[in-house]
Amino acid sequence: MKDNTACGIVDAKAPGKQRTTRQRRTGPFKDLGEGASSQARKQTAAILEVLAGVRTPTQAAEALGLSLVRYYVLEARAVQGILLACEPRPMGRQKTAESALAALRRECEQLRRECARQQALVRAAQRTIGLTTPASPKPEKNDKQRRKRRPTARALRAVARLRDEETVTPPATPLASAAV
Repeated sequence: MKDNTACGIVDAKAPGKQRTTRQRRTGPFKDLGEGASSQARKQTAAILEVLAGVRTPTQAAEALGLSLVRYYVLEARAVQGILLACEPRPMGRQKTAESALAALRRECEQLRRECARQQALVRAAQRTIGLTTPASPKPEKNDKQRRKRRPTARALRAVARLRDEETVTPPATPLASAAV
Protein backbone atom coordinates (compact mmCIF):
# COMPACT_ATOMS: atom_id res chain seq x y z
CA MET A 1 0.00 0.00 0.00
CA LYS A 2 1.11 3.57 -0.65
CA ASP A 3 1.94 6.09 2.03
CA ASN A 4 0.28 9.40 1.15
CA THR A 5 1.73 11.46 3.98
CA ALA A 6 2.19 14.44 1.67
CA CYS A 7 -1.60 14.76 1.48
CA GLY A 8 -2.05 13.97 5.15
CA ILE A 9 -3.42 10.44 4.53
CA VAL A 10 -1.71 7.48 6.16
CA ASP A 11 -2.38 3.85 5.20
CA ALA A 12 -4.61 2.30 7.86
CA LYS A 13 -3.30 -1.24 7.26
CA ALA A 14 0.36 -0.33 7.83
CA PRO A 15 1.51 -1.42 11.30
CA GLY A 16 2.39 1.29 13.82
CA LYS A 17 0.89 4.12 11.79
CA GLN A 18 -2.17 6.06 12.74
CA ARG A 19 -4.68 7.41 10.32
CA THR A 20 -4.64 11.19 10.08
CA THR A 21 -7.20 13.42 8.47
CA ARG A 22 -6.47 15.30 5.31
CA GLN A 23 -5.15 18.74 6.12
CA ARG A 24 -6.68 21.65 4.31
CA ARG A 25 -4.35 23.24 1.81
CA THR A 26 -4.49 27.00 1.61
CA GLY A 27 -2.25 27.42 -1.41
CA PRO A 28 -0.53 30.70 -2.18
CA PHE A 29 -2.91 32.68 0.04
CA LYS A 30 -1.87 31.10 3.36
CA ASP A 31 0.04 34.23 4.49
CA LEU A 32 -2.26 36.71 2.79
CA GLY A 33 -2.83 39.80 4.90
CA GLU A 34 -0.28 38.85 7.54
CA GLY A 35 0.88 42.06 9.20
CA ALA A 36 -1.74 44.23 7.48
CA SER A 37 -4.18 46.39 9.41
CA SER A 38 -7.87 45.54 9.52
CA GLN A 39 -8.69 48.69 7.54
CA ALA A 40 -6.30 47.67 4.76
CA ARG A 41 -7.88 44.21 4.67
CA LYS A 42 -11.38 45.67 4.40
CA GLN A 43 -10.36 48.03 1.63
CA THR A 44 -8.62 45.25 -0.29
CA ALA A 45 -11.63 42.97 0.02
CA ALA A 46 -13.98 45.72 -1.19
CA ILE A 47 -11.76 46.55 -4.20
CA LEU A 48 -11.45 42.88 -5.17
CA GLU A 49 -15.24 42.48 -4.88
CA VAL A 50 -15.74 45.43 -7.23
CA LEU A 51 -13.17 44.08 -9.71
CA ALA A 52 -14.87 40.66 -9.56
CA GLY A 53 -18.30 42.23 -10.19
CA VAL A 54 -19.83 41.28 -6.84
CA ARG A 55 -20.37 44.92 -5.80
CA THR A 56 -20.65 48.23 -7.54
CA PRO A 57 -18.13 50.99 -6.78
CA THR A 58 -20.88 52.97 -5.05
CA GLN A 59 -21.72 50.05 -2.75
CA ALA A 60 -18.05 49.51 -1.92
CA ALA A 61 -17.55 53.22 -1.17
CA GLU A 62 -20.56 53.16 1.17
CA ALA A 63 -19.33 49.98 2.90
CA LEU A 64 -15.92 51.57 3.48
CA GLY A 65 -17.36 54.92 4.53
CA LEU A 66 -15.63 56.78 1.68
CA SER A 67 -16.78 59.10 -1.03
CA LEU A 68 -16.98 57.65 -4.52
CA VAL A 69 -14.07 59.82 -5.69
CA ARG A 70 -11.90 58.66 -2.79
CA TYR A 71 -12.81 55.05 -3.57
CA TYR A 72 -11.68 55.47 -7.17
CA VAL A 73 -8.37 56.98 -5.98
CA LEU A 74 -7.89 54.01 -3.64
CA GLU A 75 -8.74 51.56 -6.44
CA ALA A 76 -6.25 53.22 -8.80
CA ARG A 77 -3.51 52.89 -6.16
CA ALA A 78 -4.38 49.22 -5.68
CA VAL A 79 -4.26 48.51 -9.41
CA GLN A 80 -0.93 50.35 -9.62
CA GLY A 81 0.38 48.12 -6.82
CA ILE A 82 -0.80 45.00 -8.63
CA LEU A 83 0.87 46.20 -11.83
CA LEU A 84 4.20 46.84 -10.06
CA ALA A 85 4.02 43.48 -8.29
CA CYS A 86 3.60 41.73 -11.66
CA GLU A 87 6.87 43.15 -13.02
CA PRO A 88 9.42 40.38 -13.61
CA ARG A 89 12.07 40.14 -10.92
CA PRO A 90 15.72 40.08 -11.93
CA MET A 91 17.49 36.75 -11.60
CA GLY A 92 20.20 36.09 -9.05
CA ARG A 93 21.52 38.04 -6.12
CA GLN A 94 20.89 41.77 -6.31
CA LYS A 95 23.54 44.35 -5.47
CA THR A 96 22.75 46.61 -2.57
CA ALA A 97 24.57 49.67 -1.31
CA GLU A 98 25.94 47.63 1.61
CA SER A 99 27.33 44.89 -0.65
CA ALA A 100 28.89 47.46 -2.99
CA LEU A 101 30.49 49.21 -0.01
CA ALA A 102 31.87 45.92 1.31
CA ALA A 103 33.32 45.10 -2.13
CA LEU A 104 35.00 48.51 -2.33
CA ARG A 105 36.46 48.09 1.16
CA ARG A 106 37.88 44.69 0.22
CA GLU A 107 39.38 46.17 -2.96
CA CYS A 108 40.87 49.09 -1.01
CA GLU A 109 42.48 46.71 1.49
CA GLN A 110 43.89 44.60 -1.35
CA LEU A 111 45.33 47.69 -3.04
CA ARG A 112 46.93 48.82 0.22
CA ARG A 113 48.61 45.45 0.63
CA GLU A 114 49.79 45.59 -2.99
CA CYS A 115 51.18 49.10 -2.48
CA ALA A 116 53.06 48.03 0.65
CA ARG A 117 54.45 45.04 -1.25
CA GLN A 118 55.63 47.27 -4.14
CA GLN A 119 57.25 49.70 -1.73
CA ALA A 120 59.13 46.85 -0.05
CA LEU A 121 60.30 45.61 -3.46
CA VAL A 122 61.56 49.10 -4.37
CA ARG A 123 63.48 49.38 -1.09
CA ALA A 124 65.03 45.96 -1.62
CA ALA A 125 66.04 46.86 -5.18
CA GLN A 126 67.58 50.14 -4.00
CA ARG A 127 69.62 48.35 -1.34
CA THR A 128 70.75 45.76 -3.88
CA ILE A 129 72.12 48.30 -6.34
CA GLY A 130 73.48 50.58 -3.62
CA LEU A 131 71.09 53.54 -3.94
CA THR A 132 70.24 55.48 -0.84
CA THR A 133 66.84 56.91 -0.28
CA PRO A 134 66.70 60.62 -0.97
CA ALA A 135 66.60 62.76 2.16
CA SER A 136 63.56 64.93 2.53
CA PRO A 137 64.41 68.52 1.65
CA LYS A 138 64.56 70.81 4.70
CA PRO A 139 63.05 74.24 4.30
CA GLU A 140 65.49 77.12 4.37
CA LYS A 141 65.54 79.05 7.59
CA ASN A 142 63.95 82.44 7.18
CA ASP A 143 63.93 85.17 9.80
CA LYS A 144 60.17 85.55 9.48
CA GLN A 145 59.57 81.83 9.65
CA ARG A 146 58.54 80.67 13.10
CA ARG A 147 59.94 77.59 14.70
CA LYS A 148 57.47 74.69 14.76
CA ARG A 149 55.99 74.13 18.17
CA ARG A 150 56.27 70.64 19.60
CA PRO A 151 52.84 69.13 20.01
CA THR A 152 51.72 68.57 23.59
CA ALA A 153 49.80 65.46 24.47
CA ARG A 154 46.22 66.05 25.57
CA ALA A 155 46.87 64.34 28.85
CA LEU A 156 49.75 66.72 29.65
CA ARG A 157 47.56 69.71 28.83
CA ALA A 158 44.88 68.36 31.17
CA VAL A 159 47.45 67.89 33.94
CA ALA A 160 48.68 71.47 33.44
CA ARG A 161 45.13 72.79 33.72
CA LEU A 162 44.54 70.80 36.88
CA ARG A 163 47.74 72.13 38.42
CA ASP A 164 46.77 75.69 37.48
CA GLU A 165 43.43 75.18 39.22
CA GLU A 166 45.21 73.85 42.32
CA THR A 167 47.42 76.93 42.56
CA VAL A 168 44.47 79.30 42.20
CA THR A 169 42.14 77.49 44.61
CA PRO A 170 44.21 77.37 47.87
CA PRO A 171 44.39 80.45 50.12
CA ALA A 172 47.30 82.85 49.80
CA THR A 173 50.66 81.29 50.64
CA PRO A 174 53.54 83.06 52.43
CA LEU A 175 55.42 83.28 49.12
CA ALA A 176 52.52 85.11 47.52
CA SER A 177 52.35 87.69 50.36
CA ALA A 178 56.15 88.18 50.24
CA ALA A 179 56.04 88.87 46.56
CA VAL A 180 53.58 91.74 47.02
